Amino acid sequence: MGFQFSLATVLRVRGIVEEREERVLQDILFSIAQERESLQSIGAQIVESDASRCADVLKPVTALHFHASYGEVEELKTKKAVVEGRIEKLEELRDRQILVYEAARRNREMLTDMREEKRDAYESEVARREQKTLDDNFIARRRRTSP
Repeated sequence: MGFQFSLATVLRVRGIVEEREERVLQDILFSIAQERESLQSIGAQIVESDASRCADVLKPVTALHFHASYGEVEELKTKKAVVEGRIEKLEELRDRQILVYEAARRNREMLTDMREEKRDAYESEVARREQKTLDDNFIARRRRTSP
């Protein structure tokens, strides 16, 4: 009879929970990375718009065009603030999810360690029984061959 761990189902469920929590954490981290890329893009657009406006200062430009460029920069700054707010919320969510993931991991590791201890104890017991059987067989053969 092979080794059987009585809490194998619980261990499997905890492993599934840990994997799910890890996927949620990875999704959050991916969202943060996307938002940061968006933030960088907005920053680059602001710099580009400012550079374009500075270059247009010496050129004859209508007031409407000049006003529109300021409006564009203000809109980009508003977008930037919104993205920064989303990043902040995602980072808070990430911090909470890390705690959830770590708890799920500890729960799974506790059972994994318990299973390993039980497996080691089982293997030691099997080895002890096998050695006892070998010793008994040796003693029995020795008695048969002795006068």
